[in-house]
Amino acid sequence: MLGPAAREAAWKRLGEDKFDVVVIGGGVVGCGTALDAATRGLRVALVEARDFAAGTSSRSSKLFHGGLRYLEQLEFGLVREALRERELMLTRLAPHLVKPVSFLYPLTHRLWERPYTAAGLLLYDTMGGARSVPGQKHLTRAGSLRMVPALKRGALIGGIRYYDAQSDDARHTMTVARTAAQYGAVVRTSTQVVEFLREADRVSGVRVRDVEDGRETEIDANAVINCTGVWTDELQRLSGSRGRFRVRASKGVHIVVPRDRIVSESGLILRTEQSVLFVIPWRNHWIVGTTDTDWHLDLAHPAATKNDIDYILEHVNTVLATPLTHDDIEGVYAGLRPLLAGESEETSKLSREHAVARVAPGLVAIAGGKYTTYRVMAADAVNAASVDLPGRLQSSITDQVPLVGADGYHALVNQADHLGAQVGLHPYRVRHLLDRYGSLVREVLDQAKDRPELLRPIEHAPDYLAVEAVYAASHEGALHLEDVLARRTRISIEYPHRGVDCAEQVARLMGDVLGWPEARILHEVKVYTARVAAERDSQSQPSDEAADARRSNAPEARARLTEPVG
Repeated sequence: MLGPAAREAAWKRLGEDKFDVVVIGGGVVGCGTALDAATRGLRVALVEARDFAAGTSSRSSKLFHGGLRYLEQLEFGLVREALRERELMLTRLAPHLVKPVSFLYPLTHRLWERPYTAAGLLLYDTMGGARSVPGQKHLTRAGSLRMVPALKRGALIGGIRYYDAQSDDARHTMTVARTAAQYGAVVRTSTQVVEFLREADRVSGVRVRDVEDGRETEIDANAVINCTGVWTDELQRLSGSRGRFRVRASKGVHIVVPRDRIVSESGLILRTEQSVLFVIPWRNHWIVGTTDTDWHLDLAHPAATKNDIDYILEHVNTVLATPLTHDDIEGVYAGLRPLLAGESEETSKLSREHAVARVAPGLVAIAGGKYTTYRVMAADAVNAASVDLPGRLQSSITDQVPLVGADGYHALVNQADHLGAQVGLHPYRVRHLLDRYGSLVREVLDQAKDRPELLRPIEHAPDYLAVEAVYAASHEGALHLEDVLARRTRISIEYPHRGVDCAEQVARLMGDVLGWPEARILHEVKVYTARVAAERDSQSQPSDEAADARRSNAPEARARLTEPVG
């Protein structure tokens, strides 16, 4: 439970306790590292300057996938590893959050393409791609068009369907953080590292600032692990240690359109001249993306340009019978992939392998990789820190540790009708909650015991119940309106108003938990509204520089993040 009381208790412990490991970064790798270390019996603290998954980990393609295209790059080890991780998520670790999803690969060349692609998919299936999900299925042109009526008849000569898996990345990351806290990790957001502490030549901890109120404290630790993704080099400079690798930021843009704009039973995977384009089913929507371009501007708020959006529309419309237009777009988001620099000048060719290094006594850095393999990366990071830890380090066991909400999930799915009748919710609504909270659903519904109005949908965002905004603040560590609208829910990308129309209602629900006065509620609404306006403005600009300038006009929800560090 990451509510206000737990947050204050965590601050006290950060300043008073001695930790084995301090993890910097609340993305999926940082949260996974905290969980890995805590379940090995280590004393762990995790600090994040913004919010869980505030960067890359909330802006991915939302897939747990083996990386079919990495087979072409002959990265067999990476594919095998990713497929094993996908299998663990689907079956043991997070079945409430990670679900199978099908894709149709349209064939466009006669003679060679079907056997070539089939051979790759056979290898994929053999390496683990057909565990817990169906294997490849070959379709004629007519069969493909029955599966995806939205396709132009002339856009394919046949197709092959295969399966991968998907998840709400931000919710999954936050759940990993809560699981780490369950096993004893001290987990705290809005807590920025401003200085590295040293004893002689070794790093002995960090000094942190609470960016909500400006307080500072020192955290003593045997080892510090830098899991900050695209901020790796920035933290490296702050530490004063020379890095062993550099990280390049590659921008990936996605658009979100209503489900009825593309008539299909399956997602699509399309080849482009740069890499691949996915059309991914997402509740009542489709996510279409992604781009792959270098980014050298604001790391916190990468901006999508009109050119990025036009690129996606142009490529998806080459196969759609009814083209998508700018008017169809409900949401747009841009994220940065932390790629290891040096392998190639083209970001789409950069390896998705990760690198881990002990860059100084007491300091480990990890970067690269992909969302799907976060658990492997976390184990490698803790292993690398072992030389700075007292005593014998236990082996990683996170392949046997289900995330909170996983235990009992399948039984509750079978009981959805009964549970719905108990609380007065339609079974489809209960199943929606189960796929977001798993067996924690009773904890969510308990928030509405004496307030039945909380079981009504949020006005202007009816996919979500009012109780979910309350629970985000009371149990899931949400501190600002954007934390709920952009990450605990996905209202900011799923509705054309992007959260503005329901901002005040959600702010008031949060304010009841967090004790916000009226002025604070109105301030949160104002800041969020400015964020949306700046994002819309940036998405009409032709270049990265122009889009970044417009996006940077919006105020930070965590205003003290703009204060100098070091």
